[in-house]
Amino acid sequence: MARNEEKAQSMLYRFREAQAAELGLGTRADRRPKMASACKSLRECERWRGEILRELSRKVSKIQDAGLTDYEVRDVNDEINKLMREKRHWENQIIALGGANYRRNVAMLDDDGKEVPGTKGYKYFGRAKDLPGVRELFQSKKKEEEEESEALSFYKKFTNQGPAYFGDLDEADGKLLGYERQAEETEWRDEYTNVREILDLPLDDPIPEIPRGSLASSSPLPPNGLSPPQHLSNTKRKAQEEDVEMDTANSEAEKRLRKAESDNTTKADVSSHGGADSIRAHATTAAAYLGFLSPEDLMPPTLPTREEMEGVLLALRKQALVEEYFGE
Repeated sequence: MARNEEKAQSMLYRFREAQAAELGLGTRADRRPKMASACKSLRECERWRGEILRELSRKVSKIQDAGLTDYEVRDVNDEINKLMREKRHWENQIIALGGANYRRNVAMLDDDGKEVPGTKGYKYFGRAKDLPGVRELFQSKKKEEEEESEALSFYKKFTNQGPAYFGDLDEADGKLLGYERQAEETEWRDEYTNVREILDLPLDDPIPEIPRGSLASSSPLPPNGLSPPQHLSNTKRKAQEEDVEMDTANSEAEKRLRKAESDNTTKADVSSHGGADSIRAHATTAAAYLGFLSPEDLMPPTLPTREEMEGVLLALRKQALVEEYFGE
């Protein structure tokens, strides 16, 4: 009878040992630990991960077999997912021991290049994608993506629109401004006639024009609505060229402003009397049409001067200091 050492050297024994190692079987001391955290050797963790990868390769090749029934395909797919979870545990343990990071978040793509549903949890391999329940899952996912693409294409035509879409170029041709001006004048005449009827004033007097500002007579926008007028661009160009002389110009402008302020104070005293007379004449004329108001009621209020305001503020400040230190 052959001894154990001789049996271990036989060809049949070595073949059985290699076959058991390939199938994931082996001696009790050489079996893969159930808990990856129990292994404290980086080299052993790399070894068990490589073994799991070989088992995954065999299982993925097996699930492609057309002779398997649907139940067997489901069982093999479950085993593959179980090995994938175990491989993830060993990869985490390798990272914890300071090894390489094998966890790469690579999305699984189908034939159309789209992400396969279920890639973040339970995965389907080979013939498992053609199972009755799984086929509907893929079709529903594809239908949802088509609906989302249709909705996106519907709303995409409303994005990235130019200024004409938002009405910024409506006044470029001048037609809208002309229509608004005509409607404004019509409304002005109607309201002016209504006011005369309410105040019992004669209706034969000519209707005055609408008091318009300087912006009303300005030229409309250019046809494209984008480029500024030529005189503005020339002004900007000249301003850029004259930046060097701004310091001296500012000092001269300040001197002129101070001189103008001193001149305006003297002129204001002279012209205040004439302005007050014209205001009183307008108030008297308006009071002639309004019998229930006197010219004094239509006069603008008299505003206090700067010296009077300073005197009032100084008196209030003194009163506050007296109340703070001496009481009421």
